[in-house]
Amino acid sequence: MAERRRMSYSVHREVLDEEAMDEMGQKSVSKTSLREKVKKSVRCSGHQMKSCLLGTVPILSWLPRYPIRENALGDLISGISVGIMQLPQGMAYALLASVPPVFGLYSSFYPVLIYFIFGTSKHISVGTYAVMSVMIGGVTERLAPDSKFMTWDNVTNTSIIDTVARDDERVRVAAAVTFVSGLFQILLGLVQFGFVVTYLSEPLVRGYTTGAAIHVIVSQLKYTFGVNPVRHNGPLSLIYTVLEICYLLPQSNIGTLVTSVITILGLIAAKELNAFLGKKIPVPIPVELIIVIATVISWQFYLQQEYGVDVVGVIPSGLQPPVFPDTSVFGQVIGDGFALSVVGYGIAISLGRIFALKYGYKVDSNQELVALGLSNSIGGIFQCFTVSCSMSRTMVQESAGGKTQVAGALSAVVILFITLWIGSLFEDLPKAVLAAIIHVNLHSMMKQFLDIPALWKTNRVDMLVWVATFILTLLLNPDIGLAASIGFSLLTVIFRTQLPKYSILGQVPETDIYKPLDEYHQVRQVPGILIFRSSATLYFANAEISDLHEYTETAHHSYTHTEKKKQPNTSCRRFRAINSSFKNMISDTLIANQTCHQFTHHNCDRHCSQCHSLLSFFSPLSFCLKHPIPLAPTLSSCPSSSVTPLWGQWEDRQREVGNRMTKDAEREGTDTE
Repeated sequence: MAERRRMSYSVHREVLDEEAMDEMGQKSVSKTSLREKVKKSVRCSGHQMKSCLLGTVPILSWLPRYPIRENALGDLISGISVGIMQLPQGMAYALLASVPPVFGLYSSFYPVLIYFIFGTSKHISVGTYAVMSVMIGGVTERLAPDSKFMTWDNVTNTSIIDTVARDDERVRVAAAVTFVSGLFQILLGLVQFGFVVTYLSEPLVRGYTTGAAIHVIVSQLKYTFGVNPVRHNGPLSLIYTVLEICYLLPQSNIGTLVTSVITILGLIAAKELNAFLGKKIPVPIPVELIIVIATVISWQFYLQQEYGVDVVGVIPSGLQPPVFPDTSVFGQVIGDGFALSVVGYGIAISLGRIFALKYGYKVDSNQELVALGLSNSIGGIFQCFTVSCSMSRTMVQESAGGKTQVAGALSAVVILFITLWIGSLFEDLPKAVLAAIIHVNLHSMMKQFLDIPALWKTNRVDMLVWVATFILTLLLNPDIGLAASIGFSLLTVIFRTQLPKYSILGQVPETDIYKPLDEYHQVRQVPGILIFRSSATLYFANAEISDLHEYTETAHHSYTHTEKKKQPNTSCRRFRAINSSFKNMISDTLIANQTCHQFTHHNCDRHCSQCHSLLSFFSPLSFCLKHPIPLAPTLSSCPSSSVTPLWGQWEDRQREVGNRMTKDAEREGTDTE
């Protein structure tokens, strides 16, 4: 405490205007022409070309130095584990996207290899993701609804759906919107727009993913109960879907329902066992291999033929040839593509930064945009749907010992092996099992509801953002809900700056520490000096509602009533002294609204040096009511015979104010005498 005792300060400053300050600091003035700037920017040396190449294709910088002995075994085990997880998740999330399950396997292969080459995060697992898949499903079912492919069956005299034509059209729509979202991400990355994730705050992302998870769960209820509700689109479609499923519950398929319940219970038990044995076994038990058991049971007991359980169906072997997406669809999906690009990038970069901070490496936000953009755009050519980062697979990849992107590449090799040779073995897999996998995998997102009481205690504005984002996502669907949530979040930022917290600082006795008067009972205001602190930058939107004018008026009147008779001839007038760091802001607000005046000081060296020594510690705003002098040397220093304002645009106004002030001073001097 001894070193915090109040000390005596003495500060002497020379009077400087802006021109003198520029001359003393030797301000650099760029005289380079536009042609020279362009010529310099396009000039590229060998070193610059190498840096650009390594930055654009990161694999060239880290793969030649890959430590095989240290990382190979962990990456191998991790890659196999994640590849096994990719199999059921890829097919399950393909159902969310309303495309055949095999296209989920394609989406778990091509984009993963592209990210392996261009990505900078060592731990995230890129591939199919539930939130992205349900957004894709909304687009595919909107542009290729079942009603568009109804045909009349003369044998049964009923209308049936041409599923082959419908699925082909939905695959084309999914590939088109995926290609568009990838182009958006590449464009944003090339223009260095990676900072856009700044506007996706953590409460917004978590509230959004929770709301999207509810959409995912509801979309899978038809596979859980074996019913066929009508697909609803647009705002409030979630509510309409839930009401219709409740209406159709008496028509549930018993075989499908039993399959769903048994699978969910088995997955929960296996995950709890993994959590209990997490520290005792090196690799988590691959609970998703339950699909192998389910497939065998479905095949042996003829669940589809005997009980009407819906199964995956034909899974063609091999890979699809590249086909450029249908450009006629681009105009209809451009909005959805932008929403997918922002959501996918926000989720991936958020998780990537978490592991980068944990393991001490850097993730390039702009390069991540390019990597994801290339993954989606090239994936769209190979008929994949939009991918992002999965939290569950990322946690498995990290916990299984994965240390580099090699683990992701090995998981893609596992998917390739399944697609080429053993994919047809899973044709009898019940869709109810895939829906159960989705339900269980989303339980971690349901835990995000615990954010609400935690945010209530720490920051209620963030809690409001979380709740509003969740509600908007539920009611308006993930695409429109995202835009509305970002708009609401930006409004809270505006209101925070318009309604900042103001406080008057006082001195803690016998120290040089200053604390708010309304929060500490022992602090005392320095006589004759008002120290004003604002929690936000003052600008035109909050200048009118700030308490600054009220505080200065109150302090000025309290001072003049006690000091006016003691110093009847003082020439120091009321003046608001503003720290020069807010010069540009003041020129638009405080000068116009609160009137800065020219003034003259006489014989105030001693007191003003005390004011300087005390007030030089405070920012942004400080006021000397007895001898109010500007604090920063770029404005003025005391003593001074005259001070000229630095802002040329206000010179005429200042001159008028000075004349009026002189007349007021003469009048007041006469009254005092």
